[in-house]
Amino acid sequence: MSDEMNSTMNQYLTFTLNKDIYALDISSVREVLELTPITRIPRTPKFMRGVINLRGHAVPVVDMRLKFGMSKTEDTINTCIIIVEVLFDGDSTVMGALADSVREVIEFTEDMIEEPPRMGTTIKTDFIRGMGKQDDDFVIILDINKILSVEELAMLKSAHQESSAEAVPEVNPEQGMTLNL
Repeated sequence: MSDEMNSTMNQYLTFTLNKDIYALDISSVREVLELTPITRIPRTPKFMRGVINLRGHAVPVVDMRLKFGMSKTEDTINTCIIIVEVLFDGDSTVMGALADSVREVIEFTEDMIEEPPRMGTTIKTDFIRGMGKQDDDFVIILDINKILSVEELAMLKSAHQESSAEAVPEVNPEQGMTLNL
């Protein structure tokens, strides 16, 4: 039975940050949006870029590059927002993850995914589910539920609730395309 379990294909959405390839389990991804205007929320960490208006609801957006200690994501034609569901306190919270670009959906079996590399005791890698390989490139498979700390998730949820109470600027639907996965 374990061979059957190891041969089950799982799908992952791949995206780039600073030319590196990352992936999220497709089950946590709701949709991919072209970059839309982001409203900054005061007194939030730099990695939290603000909120977007998603069909009348304020959705917090995290700059994944800043969260991982890289330079701020540059807004280009390929920059996109991956809308994901994150589990927090038993509830599902919707947030956006800003990425340089989205690549494709790929499939890995469990036995194709290696354990995350050990980086020493001072570097936290618990948000990395594992490492896959596509052609000659490594794919860093992320656990979306572990990227943000409990405190950061609470802050995101709070910012989401506060901004939902305020008016969020309307976005012209013709400005961007939505890719539903």
